[in-house]
Amino acid sequence: MRNSKTVLIDNNPGRSAQTFGIARELGTDTELIHEPSVGVIGNKGDSQCYLGVQHKVEVIQECLRQKVGRGDDQMRMRLVQPEYTVATSDGMRNGTREMRYSLIGREVTHDSVCEHLSASGLEGTIAVVACDKPPVGTLAALLEHNRSAIIMSDGTIRPGTDSVTNQRLDIISGFQVAGSDDEAMKTRIACEACPGFGSCGGMFTYNTMQTFIGVLGMEPLHMVSPPSDDIRRIEQFPSELVNYLGNLIQSQITPRDIVSRDSIRNAMIVSMAIGGSTNVLLHAPEIARSAGYANFSDEIMSPEEFNYLSQHVVPVLVDVRPFGNYSMVDIDENGGVQVIVKELLDAGLLNGETLTCTGETLSQQIDRLNPPAPDGLVIYTVKDPYKSTGGLRILGGNLSPESSAVLKLAGVEGGLENNVFVGKARVFDGEHALLNSLENEPHIFNDHDMIIVRYEGPSGAPGMPEMLDATSRITTLCREQGMVVGLMTDARFSGGSVGLVIGHVGPEAALGGEIALIEDEDEIIVDLNINELNCTQLSDNAILNKRRSAWEKTVESNGGMHPSVGIADTRLLNRMRLSAVSAKFGAGMHPDRKLWVSEPRNPVKTSFVPSNKWK
Repeated sequence: MRNSKTVLIDNNPGRSAQTFGIARELGTDTELIHEPSVGVIGNKGDSQCYLGVQHKVEVIQECLRQKVGRGDDQMRMRLVQPEYTVATSDGMRNGTREMRYSLIGREVTHDSVCEHLSASGLEGTIAVVACDKPPVGTLAALLEHNRSAIIMSDGTIRPGTDSVTNQRLDIISGFQVAGSDDEAMKTRIACEACPGFGSCGGMFTYNTMQTFIGVLGMEPLHMVSPPSDDIRRIEQFPSELVNYLGNLIQSQITPRDIVSRDSIRNAMIVSMAIGGSTNVLLHAPEIARSAGYANFSDEIMSPEEFNYLSQHVVPVLVDVRPFGNYSMVDIDENGGVQVIVKELLDAGLLNGETLTCTGETLSQQIDRLNPPAPDGLVIYTVKDPYKSTGGLRILGGNLSPESSAVLKLAGVEGGLENNVFVGKARVFDGEHALLNSLENEPHIFNDHDMIIVRYEGPSGAPGMPEMLDATSRITTLCREQGMVVGLMTDARFSGGSVGLVIGHVGPEAALGGEIALIEDEDEIIVDLNINELNCTQLSDNAILNKRRSAWEKTVESNGGMHPSVGIADTRLLNRMRLSAVSAKFGAGMHPDRKLWVSEPRNPVKTSFVPSNKWK
């Protein structure tokens, strides 16, 4: 046996009985049941995001079945039946208590895939992934298992069309009209926003992470952008995936051979260039951890370097939702994400020598794909970009001593004067208190308020929910009233959120972070010149110590937990509460809040330094 993870079914008749039976039912050679295993996995859940997954898994499974055998051009392997993970729907649960399970879904997917890979001993895996958290959980499990594997995204949904205005619609359109009094219009938008099936079509978290995974090297780049219903995903891609997997197995190339320090850095740079979701700063550390890198900030990319690249080196190259006009369907029609990657490679921003799942380097894959030049409408050039600076910014300061707070600068619609926002705190202990005010008393909000939503972090909620409902209502309110209202939270945001919204503030309120000590009318300063998030009152040690003492007394009198934290009424929520690490480390679940890393690696630094030849 080559390694301890390979599960070979021996000749014990008890262990062989079902294996013979499975082989017969799957139509495979019973003489191969003692060979290493190969199989297909998929993500499923209660959402349109997942409706296209099963059919693709079944087509890939059939391609694998035909490829497995004892012939000279076949794979001598045992084919296992497909396995699926489960997940919740972010879009259907945003603004509800059930949204607490969204990020937890990443962890559940990881555990489920890990159990299947390890117990089945898969030496080769093809994964069809959908929505935004399950793909990351799937990839993390593949990296820990570290046997040959390849990923295909299920693809995005096509945009809807408003039958009255003829404007394009998506799920964000629905959230942004939630505060309207026009019930007929709201019903129309809800009915027309999401036709067909597939994951969210804008540059929200799904497409951010699928682009990330493609650039990382775990998915062929040409498979990232086509929509879910694109015929290529049924007629062309399955056989290509099987061939790629066969070559990976034969060459003994594993996910950790592909996912390196430089490939992760490449993916981070592309995430900046597409104005990607803030969630990438939760998912990238988790992917790095599963690849063997314990500390993302120290070993992959520090907040200082991230901000330098975003401010001075990496531009935004796409005019896409939620901050622009187009969707991933339009990117696909104009050459796909490979156009973006080629632009960044040619400008000197990416290391083209990183290995990919096709067996080629990133540069070689791009050369073979030979994508067209940017069209200048959907995709822009590095020389003449859509926006001159990257779409994300990491903030430190006295409210974010972990340097974990993140702002999606590409989505900011106003409020920054000379890169500085100064506002007054309006504090809410929990998202539902805020939603109640936005629904029933929107008049209480004033220009340059900074809304504080706390006790919604990984431990506090528990589960660190997205706040798409809240941010969408705030965006609509600001547009209607011609004002700027910011939002700061220890929770996170949907990739569809826009506005002056800052998430992932850490340490979180439930663990005594400074966000727990803010009071109404405190002065909040967001300074992008120094990338800091500060509360003026908390810079006074006397005030800081007085408020901290009062907070600690409240916690002590409540049995060690602040009364504003959410209820953990299931074993899963309680597990999250007691084991969640901070957003800085990915907000995953680890024993005793200590980051667990399988077979740690040294981050090998190459001589490559990202640069922009046009700057």
